[in-house]
Amino acid sequence: MTIEFRHLSDPDEVRSGFGTFLRAMVGLPTMDIDATTITQPGRFIGALESGVVIGGVDSYSGWLAVPGGARVPHAAVTHVGVLPTHRRQGVLSRLMAAQFDDAHNRGEIVATLRASEAVIYERFGYGIASSSRSARLDRRRTRLRSTVPAEGRVRLIDDAATNDQLVAVADRVNSPGTVGLPGAWWELQRIRRAGEPGPIHVVLHNTAGVDDGYVVYRAEDPEQWFGSRTRTVTVTEFVATNDAAHAGLWHHLLTLDLVDAVAITALALDDPIVVALDDPRALELGPEHDETWLRLIDVDAALDARTYRDEDPVTVAVSDPLLTRNSGVFHIGPKSVHRVETEPDVSVGVSALATTYLGGTRWRQLAAAGRVVEHRPGSIRRLDALFGTDRLPFSGVGF
Repeated sequence: MTIEFRHLSDPDEVRSGFGTFLRAMVGLPTMDIDATTITQPGRFIGALESGVVIGGVDSYSGWLAVPGGARVPHAAVTHVGVLPTHRRQGVLSRLMAAQFDDAHNRGEIVATLRASEAVIYERFGYGIASSSRSARLDRRRTRLRSTVPAEGRVRLIDDAATNDQLVAVADRVNSPGTVGLPGAWWELQRIRRAGEPGPIHVVLHNTAGVDDGYVVYRAEDPEQWFGSRTRTVTVTEFVATNDAAHAGLWHHLLTLDLVDAVAITALALDDPIVVALDDPRALELGPEHDETWLRLIDVDAALDARTYRDEDPVTVAVSDPLLTRNSGVFHIGPKSVHRVETEPDVSVGVSALATTYLGGTRWRQLAAAGRVVEHRPGSIRRLDALFGTDRLPFSGVGF
């Protein structure tokens, strides 16, 4: 039968598309939720057979913070899935192509996603641009060093927390990899918090009268709380706009009574907590795992949007088989980025370029893996200097 690819405009189609996503993921819990309240109109693209949604891709509008502080138009890709009865028939490829066109038409120059499997998205030009890890702290063994700044105050808002309060804080974070997301995504987070079986705690940090951080955490196994030997709270959201808020929120977590351990689901690889404890062995770090998968929708605009460190320019040939308008040779320097008609110093595919874009991967790593070809000696070293950043990219949210 013929499969039709188009935007899902009818509310019932959007609900069907979300149901298809849940079924395609197999292991996700059933969600009693109206999909129209957690999606944005006109962004869900479906594959329909005889009027039935058999696959779909969705996205949220917003921004991505890039090195130098610019916020670029961004599509946060989500709800990607094809029913098992229709896989390996080219459905996902056509959905992704339609979404690329949609993002380009909207002026969104980059797209990011969180991958259910690591082998799916590189063929569509995505690359791993940031990574994170989980962590667990034995609260009984450690505390913050005396050198950690102690500024500001915290207040408990818990059930009284509103999306407006949290958005006001989150929108002030501007480090590479941070994303800004719309109200529909924030509504989904509120619904998730409300659906937790146990209590959810929300704490705001304030410095000099301005809210500059918040943390959301829950108690694990609350029914056995007082009989447990390792009473654990799990942090699901941790947002700090500055070092004072970061320290204040961790001080709150590490001084909770009746708590033996603090677990956090996503920690930046260079998070200061690693060097802020008086007993570093009380911190158990989980394995590094991929976080942000980045796709450069408009290579010209994306390269021009970020800043570069002081180094001699390099000419880079970019190959993008799917979005051929992106292919070309780019002069990349600290003062400008533009296309040139010269022989390149380096050649790279668009997915590999995406891994370097936020500063999360070094060019020398790609060269050692054969994913970059250096035509002129010294060019890889110069690219690492140009693309260098003060901190590793990190998002800290899923979608």
